Amino acid sequence: MRFTSVHQSLTFSRRMLVVGGAQAAVAGALVARLGWLSVKENQKYNLLSEDNRVQMILVPPRRGWIVDRGGKPIAINRSDFRVDLIPDQLKDAGRTVAILTELLALTPDEVDRINRDIKAARGYQPVQVAENVPYERYAAVTVRLPELPGVQPMRGFSRFYPAGPAVAHLVGYVGTPSAEDYQKSKDPLFLTPGFKIGKQGLEKTLEPNLRGTPGGQRIEVTASGRLVKELDPKPDRSGGTVQLTIDAGLQEYVARRMGDNSGALVALDVDTGDTLAFVSMPAFDPNSFSAGIGRTEWRMLSEDDHKPLINKVSQGLYPSGSTIKPAMALAFLKQGIDPRQRVFCPGGLRIGNRFFSCDARHGSVDMHVAIERSCNTYFWAMGLRTDPELTTEMVNYLGYGQEFDQLPISQRYGTMPNPKWLEKKYKRKWQGFDSANTSIGQGYVLINPLQLAVMPGRLASGKLIQPRLLAGARRQRIAPVAVDPEHLAIVRNAMAAVVNGSGTAVGSKLPLDGIQMAGKTGTAQVFRLTARGVANSNWALRDHALFIAFAPADKPKYAIGCIIEHGGFGASAAAPIVRDSMTYLFDQEKAWATLEPLEKQWGGSLAERNARQAAAFKAAAQVPPAASA
Repeated sequence: MRFTSVHQSLTFSRRMLVVGGAQAAVAGALVARLGWLSVKENQKYNLLSEDNRVQMILVPPRRGWIVDRGGKPIAINRSDFRVDLIPDQLKDAGRTVAILTELLALTPDEVDRINRDIKAARGYQPVQVAENVPYERYAAVTVRLPELPGVQPMRGFSRFYPAGPAVAHLVGYVGTPSAEDYQKSKDPLFLTPGFKIGKQGLEKTLEPNLRGTPGGQRIEVTASGRLVKELDPKPDRSGGTVQLTIDAGLQEYVARRMGDNSGALVALDVDTGDTLAFVSMPAFDPNSFSAGIGRTEWRMLSEDDHKPLINKVSQGLYPSGSTIKPAMALAFLKQGIDPRQRVFCPGGLRIGNRFFSCDARHGSVDMHVAIERSCNTYFWAMGLRTDPELTTEMVNYLGYGQEFDQLPISQRYGTMPNPKWLEKKYKRKWQGFDSANTSIGQGYVLINPLQLAVMPGRLASGKLIQPRLLAGARRQRIAPVAVDPEHLAIVRNAMAAVVNGSGTAVGSKLPLDGIQMAGKTGTAQVFRLTARGVANSNWALRDHALFIAFAPADKPKYAIGCIIEHGGFGASAAAPIVRDSMTYLFDQEKAWATLEPLEKQWGGSLAERNARQAAAFKAAAQVPPAASA
């Protein structure tokens, strides 16, 4: 028995030793691991702990300004009021939303959106209730804050365009990022309430320059996301200011002078290529888009036959009409045509089995008279005597059909047809009627209003100017136009006679002592109509009216191209607008005095008419769908 007892004691001691050794090994491993975590990995886990404890709520940066050549604001930020909800702090979400609906006059669609956002949100992530809130409603919310836990009224900034529709197609507008925008960028800033990005125009293409760097509000939260306290904020950094070559005063004047017309006008400095005016009318109010345009307003703008949503300056394409004739004349001269050579105009010219009718019986005309009085017969005849490849090459060289890569805007550059292009596109040879149509800017010829201004700018300056919009862009050396200076003088003199001699635009002489304007009218046929009265009875069937000009005629400083859609004749619709716009560049007081009585006839200024339009949109939006149908 004693031996057995001793044996059991030894066995128990060995087991204790094994178990104790195992426990010591585990304890040692734990101590070593704790030592590793507390010493070696200390910094890593401190950072992770801090991330769990502290969250950053992004604060959208203030957007950079867009200013004109003199620093006058075109697109700026102004203080506004907004209301958000913090889901984590809500006591009774249904009651709170109901009270806000009454205080802020929220629509059913907005209420549905808020309720969806509250369900999808977690923790301290804000949910937008309303932005651009009128001060009276904002104040009504702040007064009732004690009974509205989780409601967060804030002062922020919204985009504002002082000139409204006058700059709509130039600068575009900003809007809330879409789901597609977020998927492309993966930037959490895109999910922040109140953040806007450029959606169109310069606001979109200059987004990297204008956006700025977001700030943030650091908050301490629990593991479940509940707010503990607010920490020191991180300030945002505003976007950069972008200066344009635009003259804001001229831009607004031209937009108002266009009246109810549909069209575009571009004004250039012929020495530098600086774009002084970039106007497409009619237009929308970019302030409405920035605040969030309603479906009714969007539908009414979309259905307007004057196309207020289209940037006609760089996206509109039109036949050039007779504005092509100065460039064609220069092409004729380069190919050896004597400017004194005369062509008899009996009222048209037979080409093949078709008789092309001229606007009048001009009799015997040389190049000067043909440009001055816009004789189609002369240009048909000379177009048939010259190489179409070389004539169209000259027109393209002077700007028609070109894309200008220095401009931060999208462009449709149209067509300047030639024999190779025609064979490639339509699989047929160039014919005499192609030369005839092209020589007067019809047929396949399509240009945009930007090109319409570049051509007279190059003729006037004798330089291959490139249109510019960014004042801070690096200036490149401007090459001279590779033509005989005497040939340029012949064309310039003829264009001066169009306005100041016995030409087609004598009614649009500048009302300025000692300053003459040179120009060329154009009337581009839209439909082939035998009876002009048919076209005059339907706006959409009328001819387009065009006019190009530069001034002063003897020492050019400015060039303008203008098109009035379905305006009829260039001399009566487009030339007077160019005359008054050119007058503004030399005498602003006289130009405004001319505009005042015209606006009274049209029913008020652009701002007044825009206000009436906005009221109409609002009234239409309040009509129930069944009633409006």
